[in-house]
Amino acid sequence: MHHVWGLLHHPDQEWRKISNEHESIGHLYLHHVLWLAAIPVISALIGTTQVGWTFGGAETYQVSLINGIALGIAFYALILMAVGFVGSLIHWMARSLEQRPSRRDCIVFAGYVATPMFLSGLFALYPAFWFCVLGMLVGLVYSAYLLYKGIPNFMGISHKRGFILSTTTLSIGVLVLEALLVVTVLLWSMGSETSVVWHFFK
Repeated sequence: MHHVWGLLHHPDQEWRKISNEHESIGHLYLHHVLWLAAIPVISALIGTTQVGWTFGGAETYQVSLINGIALGIAFYALILMAVGFVGSLIHWMARSLEQRPSRRDCIVFAGYVATPMFLSGLFALYPAFWFCVLGMLVGLVYSAYLLYKGIPNFMGISHKRGFILSTTTLSIGVLVLEALLVVTVLLWSMGSETSVVWHFFK
């Protein structure tokens, strides 16, 4: 958690610190990912159960607390798996490098790159579609900035090679993010519909 401010304020210096720590995957998850990944989950749980989804109109779709908790657990699991998947993807794409980083280092890197995306989950406290999209874009832009800043420093490669690898990683990462968002929206929408049906039959 102590790297969060550094990544937001002085990423170059912070990436060098992270690289020198040689952190394990377990330590990364226990001290960073598990905590920060809870931000979008808890925010979405509060927003969808207390405020309700809205897609721009006056109508809102509220999720029951029981459905919200079940969906939140599924959402949380998807986020944790996505970090490992993106890290493994970076490791696979770096296979042509002379000093290829380990899969562990790549997953650690992916976990820290996702920090702005985790923090942007606070936008889900007010689950209006346009507001959540805005939050996602803010998080995505800063995550991309961290990616371009971090790959040369973290992997010890030239900025040219780093730019190519960063661009490829970002493109595939965006696809992963889009898939995650689609699944998430479907899950929360199903929860909303279930709550409406249950309320009707009560």
